[in-house]
Amino acid sequence: MATCVRGCGPAVRLCSKLNRLKTLDEDMMATSLKRCLSTLDLTLLGVGGMVGSGLYVLTGTVAKDTAGPAVIVSFLFAGLTSLLAAFCYAEFGARIPKTGSAYMFTYVSMGEIWAFLIGWNVVLETMIGGAAVARAWSGYLDSIFNHTIQNFTETHIMAWDVPFLAHYPDLLAAGILLVATFFISFGVRVSSYLNHIFSCVSMAVIIFILVFGFAIADPVNWSQKYGGFAPFGFSGIMAGTATCFYAFVGFDVIASSSEEARNPQKAIPMATAIALVLAAFAYVLVSAVLTLMVPWSTLDPNSALADAFFRRGYSWAGIIVAVGSICAMNTVLLSNLFSLPRIVYAMAEDGLFFSVFAQVNPVTKVPVNAILVFGVLMATMSLLFDLEALVQFLSIGTLLAYTFVAASVIVLRFQPEKLPSSSSKATSSTSPNPGGPGLPSPGVADDESQIISQDSGELKEYESFSDKLQLVEMQRTGERRGAGQLKTRWEPYLGRLLGDCEPGEVASFAVLALMVSSVSLCAVLVFGNNQLQLPVWSFSLLVVVFGLAYLLSLALIWVHEPQINTKTFQVPLVPFIPGASILINVFLMLKLSPLTWVRFAIWLAVGLCVYFGYGIWHSKEGLRELQPTDMAARYVVLPSGSLVETVQPVQPDGALDPASSHLRRATSPTQPPPPPPPAAGEQTR
Repeated sequence: MATCVRGCGPAVRLCSKLNRLKTLDEDMMATSLKRCLSTLDLTLLGVGGMVGSGLYVLTGTVAKDTAGPAVIVSFLFAGLTSLLAAFCYAEFGARIPKTGSAYMFTYVSMGEIWAFLIGWNVVLETMIGGAAVARAWSGYLDSIFNHTIQNFTETHIMAWDVPFLAHYPDLLAAGILLVATFFISFGVRVSSYLNHIFSCVSMAVIIFILVFGFAIADPVNWSQKYGGFAPFGFSGIMAGTATCFYAFVGFDVIASSSEEARNPQKAIPMATAIALVLAAFAYVLVSAVLTLMVPWSTLDPNSALADAFFRRGYSWAGIIVAVGSICAMNTVLLSNLFSLPRIVYAMAEDGLFFSVFAQVNPVTKVPVNAILVFGVLMATMSLLFDLEALVQFLSIGTLLAYTFVAASVIVLRFQPEKLPSSSSKATSSTSPNPGGPGLPSPGVADDESQIISQDSGELKEYESFSDKLQLVEMQRTGERRGAGQLKTRWEPYLGRLLGDCEPGEVASFAVLALMVSSVSLCAVLVFGNNQLQLPVWSFSLLVVVFGLAYLLSLALIWVHEPQINTKTFQVPLVPFIPGASILINVFLMLKLSPLTWVRFAIWLAVGLCVYFGYGIWHSKEGLRELQPTDMAARYVVLPSGSLVETVQPVQPDGALDPASSHLRRATSPTQPPPPPPPAAGEQTR
């Protein structure tokens, strides 16, 4: 048996390393970046990230091919669905005002390896997204000049026919990315000013489209003459919702900017809500105008708005629409180039990525190395690659990040709150003198041993004196229990089954069960009828079983006490809103093509090589674990409510040595207590 335990030791230590959590600083507002962004700045960043080329392209595509005029309902449903994920990002951004977005949120709640993989996928997603928008920007401008730029490049510079590569090098797309990278490297204020300019022009054009478009709208275009309001039925509306969902993915740039916000506790939730509402209204109203100006079946998917004004006899309005489209795409470019270096900086700052990217320019207060390197990489991708085959990869990275952030909200909400100062107060250096700092005197230890021997029942050890003192007081007076514990009203029914679990332990396992049941349920719904060809009874049985498992997981979480924090924004109706977000995100991921999952697996394999080759060895959390600590103080809560302090030496590997404890458990209430060992520094006689 001992041999088996020793053999499992390396695996246990590796698992502990992979799942170690990030330790947050006591001062959350301390940063090497510059806190200068207001609520308005963050709101415009979010609007710019969401209202881009999709407003001018996606609206016409979904209306013509998927939903008809009911694209309005599709955008409305997509906005409400995105709101579930936005709630989770807003809570984390206010609670943990550090850069890194989904990477950081996963690190503090789920573990190191999961955080690295989320950050790794978000990096690729943002790079591909920025390069794709740059190519769309170039193509839109080239179409205005009748493809003169493309013809000149293919004729006088270069052209090739290679799979996954563009037919010609897109110099214009690469050039706009390099120019944007140059401006962003000057600091967050310059980036914010540029975003303000482009966002204001874009919103002015949207207002023009709405006012002029409604003035020339024709309600006949929604009549039965052209198929009615919902020609594709409810299934078309839901298919359109799945596509329109990706129009709102840019709001996470707000959470990525929380370390540069002046008042993140208030600004992040407010900016997220305002930006999402404005984006939803813009998409819904522009879709209504577009389908009222011309019949939905005649829309041009590539330039729907400009073509609609041209067909109504207002070709001059197409120029205004083109200006708005280019400005909107500029805001998306700035949003991608703004958030990408900060995610890389957060990973490098934690030691999981190359340290050169953690350097912050002392003048501009931005991670200039990360900005320049990844800006050039993004420009290279837009120059060479045909990104149409890679666009779907954007979806899986975003949805995976949304899923882990929602799960992280549940995990942290039902964990006992640990203040950063608790560990420093509970661990102190010893003195060679008896009764020195952090050590009880021999007389006190003897009295405490007498107290323990006289008190029967199970002992409970805690690392924080003040928190557990409040817990004991609440248990005496019958007040609300601590976070992660079973609610009082459920104690008679579930106390025998769950009462002995550590606070937050059941909720963590229930979150895992929630994610497994969500994947299983969605797999049956997506693949059950077509690919698997299940009989009706088998399909129904699996849906019921996995659906009940999903609901049971939510119920197990709900019967425990959550954290109550009135200082920052909290997602309402936890765990139901994050649970619904997890289910929707998993369903949309499983709807993606198999080729997308193959690319995703390849990119994950590359990320694991980077992590095990560099990140796990340079992790700051790993280096913190190796720092020696002399003594660790623990507190014993007796069944009678008495509190006794114990002091235990810490071994080099960070584990406590119970055999050398200055306060030992009584073996039995009827046996006399063993004499206390001598305190540190006392000679044995």
